[in-house]
Amino acid sequence: MTIRVRHLHGEHLAVEASNGTEIFRYVYRPDPDPFESRKPYAHPVRTLAGRTVTGYRPSDHRWHKGLQMTASHLSGQNFWGGNCYVHGRGYLALPDRVGSMRHDGFTALTAEDERLAFTEELTWVENGGAEWAREERGIEVHSVDEEAGTWALDWTIRLTSLSAEPLVFGSPTTAGRELAGYTGLQWRGPRDFTGGRVIAPGAEDAGPEKLMGSQGPWLAFTAEHDEVDGHSTLVFAHAPENLDETSAIHASHWFVRADPIPTVAFSWAFFEEFALGPGDSFAYRYRVMVADGVWDSDRIAAHLEGLPW
Repeated sequence: MTIRVRHLHGEHLAVEASNGTEIFRYVYRPDPDPFESRKPYAHPVRTLAGRTVTGYRPSDHRWHKGLQMTASHLSGQNFWGGNCYVHGRGYLALPDRVGSMRHDGFTALTAEDERLAFTEELTWVENGGAEWAREERGIEVHSVDEEAGTWALDWTIRLTSLSAEPLVFGSPTTAGRELAGYTGLQWRGPRDFTGGRVIAPGAEDAGPEKLMGSQGPWLAFTAEHDEVDGHSTLVFAHAPENLDETSAIHASHWFVRADPIPTVAFSWAFFEEFALGPGDSFAYRYRVMVADGVWDSDRIAAHLEGLPW
């Protein structure tokens, strides 16, 4: 399927399917509110049928914006946005702890009939203005399949420390809150995804409670939309090296909820902290498959098998 790419310079990149549906928008314009942790994000993300599968600034968490890279606990700073979890005191509004991810520019951009790929340079800046890390981010929209009703998004991060001190990555769980390991690449679903169905390989009926904090190559979230008669399925998948303890800097676990909010994160520091030394780097590769309809485990596994890394 042929796609169309639009770039509104200084604002966003957008991908439109051949049927006229905008399926992906990547916004790199800085947000106005620093408390929400200014950073690029993807929203809206839609299925080929035009159903929106990301939420933006919901009333419960204004700093949740579609699909975005985050770091909820990083050496005392919050690159997630919003309130900070402090053990024994709960969530507090501490705006002087909220950092940002600055868009520095695109170093590569390729737009073809069936594929958009770009490389973005970013700088992670702590609240006082110090530049803590340099990120090279890769985004690719590909495998648009009209017959199957699906397309794929790859999101790659390579982060290099600019700090003279080790950067320590954690989560609310490493800070003392049980089963709150959110950090890393995070998806927030729209309101009608609340209460959706969550499955994983070999866990067709497990649900989000049992899958919280688990590990695995992929996890899927299915829900029925309001207003239109139909369901959508999102599949969140790791590249093989993410789960290889000899290559990944730290083990990844799923952070997933369907109630009271629909969200999934590829948590890179769920139960334990890890440190990135001065000048050192780490990398992860992720894939999000966006599909119309209800997909079961067998169909998901077969489709992912046909999308080599």
